[in-house]
Amino acid sequence: MPGEVVLETRDLSMRFGGVVAVDRVNFTLWENELRCLIGPNGAGKSTFFKCLTGQLKPSEGDILLRDRHVAGLEPHELANRGIGIKTQVPSVFDGLSVHENIWLSARSDHPHGTAARMTDEILERLRLNAIREQPVGQLAHGQRQWVELGLVLVREPWLILLDEPTAGMTHEEVERTAELIQEMNRTATIIVVEHDMQFIRMIANKVTVFHQGRILMEDTMDVVSRDERVRDVYLGKQAAA
Repeated sequence: MPGEVVLETRDLSMRFGGVVAVDRVNFTLWENELRCLIGPNGAGKSTFFKCLTGQLKPSEGDILLRDRHVAGLEPHELANRGIGIKTQVPSVFDGLSVHENIWLSARSDHPHGTAARMTDEILERLRLNAIREQPVGQLAHGQRQWVELGLVLVREPWLILLDEPTAGMTHEEVERTAELIQEMNRTATIIVVEHDMQFIRMIANKVTVFHQGRILMEDTMDVVSRDERVRDVYLGKQAAA
């Protein structure tokens, strides 16, 4: 494995009343990895992701970020530790332009001049210059997703957590997003929660499969898609196609 362990969970559990959504999960992420989390609806992957990103406080267990205990920290506290988070809930200001949205994110970490330069660099990198002055509320869904990626990237995180980054995108937009995430992986460790199997095949080095709140298996997408247990609980006919 490359580098060091940068994220680890130890017996992480999340309960909602009598329902155990995440059940004593032990998970390890290495520096420079690009890991995808998959599983059927209700498998626990989204709840696990929300525990990692500070949206939920785990019922039990621990989360270590470079050997520091972070379970229960708020999302903004994690962001201050260099974590970039893109959730399913949009974090953009619809009434502001693409440029203004990304500049505000940059300005939260950097002085005025640096923020302006970094905003221009991100607009160029994400190919958003043509719509830089357009209000985000008027954008197509795929473009909004890229603006949200821009809000994350402009803060230069070393660890990026993405929840369904291609939801609602066209095939061409999915391909472009795959390129972007692979490019991001050159300088950041990444976790992606995703349902689109074709997209996962484009980007994944290693896949973690959740089932009934636990990790069912971890391996490459090719190995995972051939596994009978995974076929039974998640991939079904897609794996045989």
